[in-house]
Amino acid sequence: MKRPWKAREKRLLQTSLTLDFLLFNFFLLLLVAIVYIIINLDVVDFRISDQVVDPDLNVEAHVYVTELENEWLSGSSDEANNTEIQRLKDSGGWIEVLDAERKVIRYIGDKQDTFTQYSEAELYAGLENRNEQPYYYSISPLSTEGAAKYVLLKIPRDLVSVRINDNQLITNLKHPLSFYIMIGIGLVLLLIFVYSYWVARRIKKPLSILSLGLTQMIQGNYSTRMSISAEREFVQIGETFNYMADVIENTSAEKRYAEESKQRLIVDLSHDLKTPITSIQGYAQALVEGRGEDKDRQQRYLGYIYNKSVQVARMIQNMLELLKVDSPDFRMHIQQREIGEFVREIMADTYGEIEQNHFGLHVLVPDEEIYARYDPELLSRVIQNLITNALSYNPRGTELRVELIPLDNHVVIEVADTGVGIPQELWATIFDPFVRGDEARTGTGGTGLGLAIARRNTEKMGGRLTLSRRGRETTVFTIQIPK
Repeated sequence: MKRPWKAREKRLLQTSLTLDFLLFNFFLLLLVAIVYIIINLDVVDFRISDQVVDPDLNVEAHVYVTELENEWLSGSSDEANNTEIQRLKDSGGWIEVLDAERKVIRYIGDKQDTFTQYSEAELYAGLENRNEQPYYYSISPLSTEGAAKYVLLKIPRDLVSVRINDNQLITNLKHPLSFYIMIGIGLVLLLIFVYSYWVARRIKKPLSILSLGLTQMIQGNYSTRMSISAEREFVQIGETFNYMADVIENTSAEKRYAEESKQRLIVDLSHDLKTPITSIQGYAQALVEGRGEDKDRQQRYLGYIYNKSVQVARMIQNMLELLKVDSPDFRMHIQQREIGEFVREIMADTYGEIEQNHFGLHVLVPDEEIYARYDPELLSRVIQNLITNALSYNPRGTELRVELIPLDNHVVIEVADTGVGIPQELWATIFDPFVRGDEARTGTGGTGLGLAIARRNTEKMGGRLTLSRRGRETTVFTIQIPK
């Protein structure tokens, strides 16, 4: 169901707190209204019991004096047409007209007591309107000529409530004012507590998730990810945490892989060095013990020792080169240079070795100038290693193709051959150190470091080295160099 306001994940924390505060004020006003209604109902309940029969009935004598004076001046005595007097009579009250001696000379309505004359004390006592009096009194002087001097209004006391205190609210409340004040304070405190707990819980929940995630990260659980449903700031923190966790996890995995590669590298290097060194020791021991008596045998033994020492030296040199590229002190000289003539020079340098192995060579380089960003030393080593790899593992008569292909954003150099090819199961690891096409790891073939050095150098220049096959060409190495 769609909500008419933004979801919490899209709102700022400041916006959420403002909305919460407005909601708090709304409930606070609602509480005030409820307390007011309770008090009002309490007052109304009290007033209902004090209402007269006719709520519009006038209980002041001077109101009736005006009507009586108008009546006498007009000479009419039709009381039925007098609305106020009729309302008084319907409510059970009456009017007495007194002379100067306070004697009743006339009355209007149904007189319910036996007074025919009042003393000053009796009249003053009645006008006090005490609660125990049977009738309510109100008096007003008359200004007409004749014996009539006063108009005395009388209404049954149970129909009229006399309030001396002007503060009707305090007079009419059934409970003390402090009672309502305590109720109001209690409700406000309860609202503040609920509001504070609610806001604190909303903020504490995402913070708890963040704290738990950080704790797990500290303990080494780098696969920890968090999903926070809260305001935008918390969501951004959660996304940043997840990104940081991804980086740390990938870095940790790379570090672990590097450590494993390092261990494997040491084991492989030890294995590959052990074979030629053992051969050198064997032939040297034979010479020391005098088993090479004739010159031909001695020369053959010395040739074995020399070849094996060259193999060891080449392996150590390749290892140093592989480690040198990864060294933080290694400085590259990458800049945009013409690459067509550069490829031709490399192939010219290696032509003698290719011809000696009886390989067919096809160099395809466009005549126009082609520029790319590369380090001459690194790229030269890449191409030479790929050619050396082809010469080491393929028989005579193999066709070797080296082609330079300019594209829009990069330059491609393909080194392909039609030899025996690389087993498919080795493709995933062929660029790892000490991986060779001959799985038996015999002394023949290369050192197993050439392709690893080639890929590392290519990546250092911002390029890519891949392996594929195409038609007759069983092995196609593709070097991509940015322009």
